[in-house]
Amino acid sequence: MKQSHDTDMLKLSQQLCFALYSTSHSFTRAYKPLLEPLGLTYPQYLVMLVLWEEDGVTVKEIGAKLQLDSGTLTPLLKRLDAAGLITRTRDSGDERQVRVTLTDAGRALRARAEGIPKRLGEVIGEPLDAIIALRERLNAIRANMAAAAE
Repeated sequence: MKQSHDTDMLKLSQQLCFALYSTSHSFTRAYKPLLEPLGLTYPQYLVMLVLWEEDGVTVKEIGAKLQLDSGTLTPLLKRLDAAGLITRTRDSGDERQVRVTLTDAGRALRARAEGIPKRLGEVIGEPLDAIIALRERLNAIRANMAAAAE
């Protein structure tokens, strides 16, 4: 039996952008109880993911990876610094650049965060291969859109 599709493409329920937007909000809400024991917000968690992958990067590099401007990123970094999870120092080779490094506490937090992806996968309720395929498809869509914008 064929599934019927609504043909009114101006209905909110037909918008891919709204499906992504509302799902993004659902993800943020799902992460909240997982991140509270770590003392992190979702955006702070993203910064920590970048640093756990590669410590000692510049603010500019973090912004590029997360697609955040410095006006959004700087307050996040200040709060992580105040929490004792990172340090920010001027690059000795280029004083205009600020390097962000994990503290011992920031490195130790990684071990406490290791179960979060699995727990989120359980919340999603899809098999791992479906989640990976969806992530890859979304990454491809984002790349296509970025290329079209250039």
